[in-house]
This record gives sequence, structure tokens and C-alpha cells, in this order.
Amino acid sequence: MTTMPDKRKAPRQTTPKAAPQRVSDASLEAIIEMRGIIKRFSNAAGEFTVLKGVDLMINRGEFVSIVGKSGSGKSTLLNMITGIDHPSEGQVIVNHNDIYTDVSESARSKWRGKNLGIVFQFFQLLPMLTLLENVMLPMDYVDMYDFDERPKRAMELLKLVGLEKFANKLPVLVSTGQQQLAAIARAMACDPPLLIADEPTGNLDTRSADTIIEIFEHFVEQGKTIVMVTHDPSLTSRTHRNIIISDGELIDETISRGLPQLRHRHMLEFTKIAERRLYQPQETIVSRDEKLDHFYIIRKGEVEIVLQKQRSKETILSRLGADEFFGEAELVRGGKSIANVRAGKTPVEVVAIPRADFNRVMDESPITVDAISKIVQKRLQEHRMADPRKR
Repeated sequence: MTTMPDKRKAPRQTTPKAAPQRVSDASLEAIIEMRGIIKRFSNAAGEFTVLKGVDLMINRGEFVSIVGKSGSGKSTLLNMITGIDHPSEGQVIVNHNDIYTDVSESARSKWRGKNLGIVFQFFQLLPMLTLLENVMLPMDYVDMYDFDERPKRAMELLKLVGLEKFANKLPVLVSTGQQQLAAIARAMACDPPLLIADEPTGNLDTRSADTIIEIFEHFVEQGKTIVMVTHDPSLTSRTHRNIIISDGELIDETISRGLPQLRHRHMLEFTKIAERRLYQPQETIVSRDEKLDHFYIIRKGEVEIVLQKQRSKETILSRLGADEFFGEAELVRGGKSIANVRAGKTPVEVVAIPRADFNRVMDESPITVDAISKIVQKRLQEHRMADPRKR
């Protein structure tokens, strides 16, 4: 007897998805470059600076999340990218255009319509237009596509987000999740290379938010670039990069990935004091029995943790890659290096945090100390297993 395949939908996946791989540095093309961006505001209380010399590069095809506390400068940063607001100082280049010198004020709205889509937290659909008409509106505004082709394209976009059956309904007659889906379809109406989303899931339930992110992932697979502001950690885990802004300054991404339990103010402090160091292939970074003066996080490349058993023999205990750290056992336990650490087969770039600053911040972050201590115990166990004298 032949068994017919079950055509019912598979149960919804509830297990966490694997974190996406970051886009490789090789052969990348920047779609956003921010150079030395400063933004000042003045009011009755005086002048204050919201962005303090921001340098940022985002490459084509990246899915990037931006997080930070209220007042940290997230929305102002997005406004610099979209051309909605002007920087006080600095340069913003989007899709090869310096948007504050190459594009005039009068032309900026149409430039924006062709080069980027914007998704807002509160949808901002025009209430008197149907969903189909809302999606067609950007095409009409920038005069893209033939007049007769616009309804067809709008319907294809609504179908992509699952709203083709609601195309002729007014926004008030559909759910908030469906309104946001329509807003995404509208943002992609002119096929822009860049999508900017400001808290796109902030007013949605978990299921609707998951649908939104799945659609974003689809666009990224098609080569689009997405920059999304969000407060939801479950969403940041699904992006290629997570950029943290604190008090108008960007936190070093290597530090935020290597020590994710730290408070943002401590991450920013480490960002300001950390030294960048470059080591050539097989160059020694730390020698066994050396007293360490720094805590190291790997930015690029790979290091080898090496145990020298005899003069001519050695054992590689482990290899550590980008965003992993070393030196923690010595600084946490107050002892000397338990093994040699050297660069792997390619150059290695690290950030080095001075011992005194590392210990001071650890005193204020017990959750980070606990996470590091677990790694220390694991590595010490590996060391004992590899060295007969330690058994």
C-alpha cells in the first residue's frame, strides 16, 4: 500500500534559530558611510550634543540592528542616514551619494524615494487609501514604472507579505500586524537597495514580529541591505551585526560581542581605553608563566593556545577566533599565564584592555565575572587533561 504524503502544514518552528553568519570582509562594498558625524541641538536650556563623532560603515547585503537606551541617539542616527535631518559636522554617504552635498534639499525627497525604503513603528499608512493604493503611492511620487504597471507591482508586493486578499481594504479594517506588513510592501515599492526600519515590531505580538523578520531575511537573501532599530534581543540575534549606541557614541562591536553581559556604559568605557594590536602569523602574544597586564579580545584572525611539553614537542590546546578572548584566567585568578598564546597562520588583530581597568569594571559586573569564570574553569580543565604534570 502506498502512503500519500501529508500535505498539512508542518508545526511552527519554536526552537531558536542559529545566529546568522556575519558578512565576510572580503570584496565588500559599502552602502552607508558615516564619517565623524556630530549632531548638536539647541534649546532654552542651551546646546547639547546627541551624536559625538560617529564613524560607521555598513556593507551591501548586511542585516544590521541598532540598539541603545532611550536618548542614546538611535533615532537621530537613522535621521542622518535617511536625510531627514542634517549633521552639524561630518559626512554621510548613502549608495554612493553624499546626501548633504551631492543631493540638494529640494531633490532629497525623490532621492530618498528611489534609494531607500522607510518602515516606521506606527506604520503611517494614509487612512483614506486602500492597502493597494498605499503601496502604489511611492511609485506615483517618484514616477517609477509605467502607470499601468504600478497596480500589478503593488499587488505582487502585497502577495509577498501575504496581504493580497486585503488589497482593497482600508488600513483601519486590518490588524496592526497586517498594517505593518503593508507598510513594508510600501517601503519596497520602488525596489530600493536599502531598507531603514525604526522599531518595526514595537507594537506587534511575537508571532507578527517573527513574520516581519522572516520577510526582512528574505529581502536580505535577495541582496537588500536592512538597518533596523529595535529593543528586542530575540531580533538582534537574527541580524548579521548588532550595533550599540551609548550616549551618542558607538560601542566597539568586538567588545560588545566578546563581553555581551556588560552594561552599555562599561562597554563604552572599554571602547575608549582599549588598544588595537596586530600580530603577524605565528608571532607570540603571551608567553607561558608571563604576568599578564591586559585582557585580550580577538577582532580578526585566529590564535593558538599552545602547551610546550618538551623542547621539541608542543600541544595546541585550542584555537580561538573572532570575538573570543584570552588572558581571562590570569586576570580573574591573579596568576601567571598557563600557556603560550600565538597568532595562527594569518595576521591577528586584537583589542587589549589594561589589567587595572578590566579588574575595576569586573568588580561592578558580577554577571560578567560569572560568565568568564565558567570559561576559565573549562580551559583549566583542558589544560590539565593535556599536561600530565597537572593531572
